[in-house]
Amino acid sequence: MKLMVFSLLAFLAAGVSSSVASEGELSIGTEGAYPPWSMADAAGNVTGFDADVGALLCAKLDKKCHFVVQAFDGLIPALKAKRFDVIISGMSITADRKKEINFSVGYAELANMFVAPKDSDLVGIKDIDTLLKTLDGKKVGVQSGTTHAHFLEKRVPGADLRTYDTLDQMQIDLATGRIDTAFADLSALQDFLAKPDGQNFQLVDVKIQSTFDPSLGEGIGVGIAQDNTALKADIDKALCELVADGSIGKASEKWFKMDISLPCH
Repeated sequence: MKLMVFSLLAFLAAGVSSSVASEGELSIGTEGAYPPWSMADAAGNVTGFDADVGALLCAKLDKKCHFVVQAFDGLIPALKAKRFDVIISGMSITADRKKEINFSVGYAELANMFVAPKDSDLVGIKDIDTLLKTLDGKKVGVQSGTTHAHFLEKRVPGADLRTYDTLDQMQIDLATGRIDTAFADLSALQDFLAKPDGQNFQLVDVKIQSTFDPSLGEGIGVGIAQDNTALKADIDKALCELVADGSIGKASEKWFKMDISLPCH
């Protein structure tokens, strides 16, 4: 499907909030600073996998999409405040988040990994247990409010955890040696390695799937207000159809060079 670009400025100019949105519109909260999931330019135009999923979903629901750019750790509070109808922002489904909002069925999943300088003692580690022990005492970067942060707080309490509002901020500190390693999903780390700043870094050869620990979630889902059960039912049906017909798989291959779609159970 041809990539659709959404204008935040158009959304603001229209003065539409989820509480007053017409039946033909769907407002979507997204971070806009986590490539290739969600990227927003200075004008508020959003592209990436999340934008494509939103476009596919809106087409299925016969609605017009409006994206609202919001810092990741503010997405759930903003949804609860009815600033938008749903969240599509590479957000993992977790037990803690389900206490605050509802989620659609999971529609995608990508492995989590660490990246470190090529001369780091982390490089060459092949198993999770050894990796977690070696992280003790190291300065580890994560994006705030993510499953990656919760996982490390639980599994490596001895790590010197450094949290960042955006992926770019974390990458700057990694490149300048202020942190020893960073933990994120594979796509985010591949983006860093493709940049000039990432030339002297490499992935630690340990993929950590969500099945390893429940703090990593149950796949990526659409965030929905708890009282919006009708919208959840519509979105679940649409997502299952989009996974089954290969649409989400094709969108993920475009952005990740692999199919990360999850079949409905």
